[in-house]
Amino acid sequence: MASTPPPWITTPLTEDIVRGALDLERTPHGLLPHRLPAWARAQCSDAQLAMAESQPSGVRLVFRTRATAVELDTLPTKRVYVGAPPRPDGLYDLLVDGRPAGQAVAAGGNSVIIDMSTGTVEHRTGPVATLRFTGLSADTKTVEIWLPHNETTELVALRTDAPVEPAPPSGRRTWLHHGSSISHGSDAASPTTTWPVLAAARGGVDLVNLGLGGSALLDPFTARAMRDTPADLISVKIGINLVNADVMRMRAFTPAVHGFLDTIRDGHPTAPLLVVSPLLCPLHEDTPGPTAYDFSRLAEGRLRFTATGDAAERAEGKLTLTAVRDELKRVVEQRAADDPNLHHLDGRDLYGEADYAELPLPDELHPDAATHRRIGERFAAHAFAAQGPFAGGRA
Repeated sequence: MASTPPPWITTPLTEDIVRGALDLERTPHGLLPHRLPAWARAQCSDAQLAMAESQPSGVRLVFRTRATAVELDTLPTKRVYVGAPPRPDGLYDLLVDGRPAGQAVAAGGNSVIIDMSTGTVEHRTGPVATLRFTGLSADTKTVEIWLPHNETTELVALRTDAPVEPAPPSGRRTWLHHGSSISHGSDAASPTTTWPVLAAARGGVDLVNLGLGGSALLDPFTARAMRDTPADLISVKIGINLVNADVMRMRAFTPAVHGFLDTIRDGHPTAPLLVVSPLLCPLHEDTPGPTAYDFSRLAEGRLRFTATGDAAERAEGKLTLTAVRDELKRVVEQRAADDPNLHHLDGRDLYGEADYAELPLPDELHPDAATHRRIGERFAAHAFAAQGPFAGGRA
């Protein structure tokens, strides 16, 4: 006679098992992870920032269990761009004792319909989805479910066929990183293959990823959030969004960089702090922003970007990637005279001209999955090397 499977056990979704988020918002459906705290979100009404910080890049559920089956109910919010190819459903990566053990997608959910040619946005509601992972070993193990890096995800319910308990602290150092959509994970293959996650795995550290697509703009509230977040290692990747959005001139840029670093240092006075300048992006090396969508390519079903600035405007202080790199290097050198734990990395050492020739940016702005892997490997090789800025043992 066949044995009856054990009943499902529902475990409350709490901060004890959610890692990588700075805030957990209770919603009518469940729990919405945020990567900026509520007070910071209240200081900016920008829709792009709201979308980016609610997409759980680097956020994962982590718990110990003997369960052989795990179910997770979620309510995703998917983006649909009118005229562009459909975006793939966000992936959930399963790790068991640190090793890849499966993937799943959440079909359905809410949708945001975005018409880039008119600027209109339509919201449509949808049903909760259920992910299921089965066939796990019956021994006690650490289970991680990494949420989609590019899809806002409300956590509704967690069920298992054996009890769950929070995983103990890993003993690893915590790496806090801030950057643009590239750090967020744009066009990476899955949540555990964004370049910061790959670098964290190689460096043996726990990641808190504040890569915010379109929103690495030296915002004071982001600096204060970093100031208040416990961390052993810190990095900031500055530049591309400032050029994309054309939000400031060189006169404002230099003091803003100093202020951003000052605020981080208020909370982390001696932690290794690595300032990373922009990766190579021929679109904006010497041409200022703003960046615009190339609608002629959109009609072909391709998403590409173009620079709309005038190189002659550099004389007026408009930012280019070349100018940003030079100034960041100068600022770090100046500050490092009194701050021996402040370091600089030229982003072209992670992705430069030879890389662009081999692995061009598909939309002229964002790296593909193979390039994410290369960037992650190079960052880890630099930062976590024996003499690198993040060298050292466990916390």
